[in-house]
Amino acid sequence: MTDGATPGRDAVRPLAALPKAHLHLHFTGSMRHGTLLELAERDGIRLPPSLTDEWPPELSTMDEKGWFRFQRLYDVARSVLRTEEDVRRLVLEAALDDAADGSVWTEIQVDPSGYGARFGGITAFTDLVIDAVREAGEKAGIGMGLVVAANRTRHPLDARTLARLAAQYAGRGVIGFGLSNDERRGDTTAFGPAFAIAERAGLALVPHGGELRGPAHVTQCLDHLHPHRLGHGVRAAESEPVLGRLAESGVALEVCPTSNVSLGVYATLEEVPVRTLTAAGIDVALGADDPLLFGSRLGGQYAVLRAAQDFSDVELAELARMSIRRSYAPSDLVAASLANVDTWVAGGDGDLPAPG
Repeated sequence: MTDGATPGRDAVRPLAALPKAHLHLHFTGSMRHGTLLELAERDGIRLPPSLTDEWPPELSTMDEKGWFRFQRLYDVARSVLRTEEDVRRLVLEAALDDAADGSVWTEIQVDPSGYGARFGGITAFTDLVIDAVREAGEKAGIGMGLVVAANRTRHPLDARTLARLAAQYAGRGVIGFGLSNDERRGDTTAFGPAFAIAERAGLALVPHGGELRGPAHVTQCLDHLHPHRLGHGVRAAESEPVLGRLAESGVALEVCPTSNVSLGVYATLEEVPVRTLTAAGIDVALGADDPLLFGSRLGGQYAVLRAAQDFSDVELAELARMSIRRSYAPSDLVAASLANVDTWVAGGDGDLPAPG
């Protein structure tokens, strides 16, 4: 709190002390830059300059060539994960970084098919990640859940395989099923059967949509994938009817401001339409997406809204509440964390609760 500020008003409080949930974080994209460099050096992997001395890379994905360059960097980063210890280290460091940013609950998403060949198949890899997530959460003192995400550039039958895999682990570490990669690729309707499998298993449905494509794609996701939350979804702000439908259906959006600007969805942080979305009655949970490629973690998303859009502490606290409420954290963790948000607003740092 600044000197002379009155608790409960628009004082500037430490954002790291604000309890929050992190609901949009990709597995390899959560890697620390220093870890990437260290593992690459260990195995003699040559990294492109954009991942070394030019980091974080300059990216724009508003054309297919731009997305290919972005995906290529992601693939290079994935290649440094060679051992079980590498996987455990990545997840632990992601948990520690989120804990330092005030996260009480983190949902990390991964496509096992991108790692199965190196780790004994998709089931063995999923087992490894679930155990790594459990161990990391305990060590970092936060709750964690795993989202299995299909790749929309692969065949929809592959997505059904992953949905069945996720369903087998429902209630045993896997909390959700997603769909990622370039939303301009593939037929969204063709992934409906995979999401139906996940829905029957009681998993959270959290596909990407409404980022590189406009509000019509948000509608398509709502019609065919029946999401509980939508990754990004910011382009819904371009259509009043789509905003209204999102609000009416209760679908939350996982908004990643620095990612949106880095990928060219918006030119400036001032343009990311968080207030437009919340004013329409839509819950927004801020996420970092891929800190390895965008150079900003969870706390940075709150900081940029404070700096670029003059979000008050009261507004930031409400975003934190939304993230906690729309998480799939245990109910006791949710209740304790919401109480600690109130404490933060009132002027105290609050005690971050241990995961339930």
